[in-house]
Amino acid sequence: MINPDDLTTMIQAGLPEAEVFVQDLTGGGDHYQATVISAEFEGKSLVQQHQLVYRSVNSVMASEQLHALALKTFTPEKWQTHQAETA
Repeated sequence: MINPDDLTTMIQAGLPEAEVFVQDLTGGGDHYQATVISAEFEGKSLVQQHQLVYRSVNSVMASEQLHALALKTFTPEKWQTHQAETA
């Protein structure tokens, strides 16, 4: 199993300037949701954005320490818009 802080650190290692929020969805330490905000997502499709994040966590997914990772990815501009819409 992996903990939220370790998962955050791994994602930030692959996307150093990213803002990352991780939530354990089941309490079991193997199903998470991550919200990742990064300028590196600019001009990339949703699939490409997710691929960037998955590269950072590939080792724990391959070892089955992490069974599921739901992703929400945003550019900083899209994040601001999302925050304003949900406020």
